[in-house]
Amino acid sequence: MLEGRNLHAYYDKSHVLRGVDLDVGEGEIVSLLGRNGVGRSTCCKAIMGLVPPEGEIHLTGERLTGLDPHQIARLGVGYVPEDRAIFPGLTVAENLELGIKRMGQLGQWTPDYAYERFPRLHERRDTPAEVLSGGEQQMLSIFRTLMGDPKCIIIDEPTEGLAPKIVAEVAEMLRDIAAAGVAVLLVEQKLSIALDVSVRTYVMGDGRIVFEGTPDELRADAAVRKEWLEV
Repeated sequence: MLEGRNLHAYYDKSHVLRGVDLDVGEGEIVSLLGRNGVGRSTCCKAIMGLVPPEGEIHLTGERLTGLDPHQIARLGVGYVPEDRAIFPGLTVAENLELGIKRMGQLGQWTPDYAYERFPRLHERRDTPAEVLSGGEQQMLSIFRTLMGDPKCIIIDEPTEGLAPKIVAEVAEMLRDIAAAGVAVLLVEQKLSIALDVSVRTYVMGDGRIVFEGTPDELRADAAVRKEWLEV
């Protein structure tokens, strides 16, 4: 589904990504783990074209490298950034409507699905997004991205700062997205959540992939966790 090969990315003269290879298959949740500052968010932005990448990125065989972010989105990559990027002055309903790829043409994800899946959004559908709680804003950001009917969705730090109940809701939503056949690339700081929902994991260090394996393999590798994940 999503393939990245030998990805490099820079901020001015700072070489952030240093030859990253990764794959996310249809219906998989794959976690990208690592300490802050190792390049995880830059990797997401490079895939979306928000940071110019070097290397090869393909979605279902179609080359994404060099395309603009809106072109990449139209080809089927959804992106939920760390800052959620909701439109604060617009209502919940208006935010969801803006996520629809082609107006009047809904895919498998609809506003009604969002309201049924997370009733609090239905209760607040006419409320400006800026007054929602952090958890409500996070769910809104995820559902707005789904309105574009993505083949692959990249989600950056979705549980940061959320209450445990909402963290559990987000984890269950990720499973639902994958069960619908969408490829999920998850950047997550909470190791327990990432290992619980993922089928495969990558660990980044110094802009490179330093580990690839299953959650059980990462649990069993104390040396990798100590060197690259634990504080």
